[in-house]
Amino acid sequence: MNELKLSIEHINPAVLWGPNNDHFEIIKKQYPKLKIVARGSEVKVLGDENELAAFKDKFGYLLQHVEKFDNLSITDIERILGAKAIEPATPTDTQGDKSTTGEVIVFGPNGIMVKARTANQRRMVTSITKSDIMFAIGPAGTGKTYTAVALAVRALKNKEIKRIILTRPAVEAGENLGFLPGDLKEKIDPYLRPLYDALDDMIPAEKLKTYLENRTIEIAPLAFMRGRTLDNCFVILDEAQNATDMQLKMFLTRMGPSAKFIVTGDVTQIDLPKKQQSGLHTALHILTDIKGIEIIYLSGEDVVRHKLVKRILEAYGDIQ
Repeated sequence: MNELKLSIEHINPAVLWGPNNDHFEIIKKQYPKLKIVARGSEVKVLGDENELAAFKDKFGYLLQHVEKFDNLSITDIERILGAKAIEPATPTDTQGDKSTTGEVIVFGPNGIMVKARTANQRRMVTSITKSDIMFAIGPAGTGKTYTAVALAVRALKNKEIKRIILTRPAVEAGENLGFLPGDLKEKIDPYLRPLYDALDDMIPAEKLKTYLENRTIEIAPLAFMRGRTLDNCFVILDEAQNATDMQLKMFLTRMGPSAKFIVTGDVTQIDLPKKQQSGLHTALHILTDIKGIEIIYLSGEDVVRHKLVKRILEAYGDIQ
């Protein structure tokens, strides 16, 4: 009888083996001629040489799946190991419903699939591979920020970049920042909350906490970008309609040689003082014909929130 030892040191065993070791039992049933023992970060398998070779290949694919997506379902196991297929559960779609249509950008915890669900969201996915700067402009609910964050997380998971930097102008939307309680971070965090919410859907809580602590992912107000060179990273400026001309110019000129920038904004929701012009209007006018910069306009057809959101935007005249 031959013996095979496999390391799972870099894999989350709770994800691999499943709740109550359910996944482990399925794997064992798929290989009844093998004796499989899991102890700590090692899996020991006893059996015939040919059976061991087949197991090693298939088990390797399981480990790759867990390492890439930090998630493993029974359907995944049966598909990878070639077991008899079962009716798959409908996965959760975080952009509005349980539809399985659309291109998956990134897999989040608990089987969440973050997808490009509209034509313009799919344009964002394809355009970022060809252009280093992309503007995604559209009204509320069109998924521009969510899709941008998903593209950044995918790039980080694929080791295409080393860091993600997410930023927003800290501009009051009819409220006074000075009256909020707490220190500077506590005052600013509410403005950045939508970015945290998106990340929560895409990265397991403990891993996200580590990324934030070691600054693999940085979330900061736009003013904190001044004087920096942002390289080997994926940078997103959200709510760019609230950046002035000088702020947007400052942001765009932070770009290092190996960086990707996405600028998102909604020109119908400008919170700047009435006498101050949005820098987004200027940028969209003067940067249109520069090679390497892509501008994508999302519309009412891209609204992926509640169906009433589109009707509300129509009522306010934000979309036709």
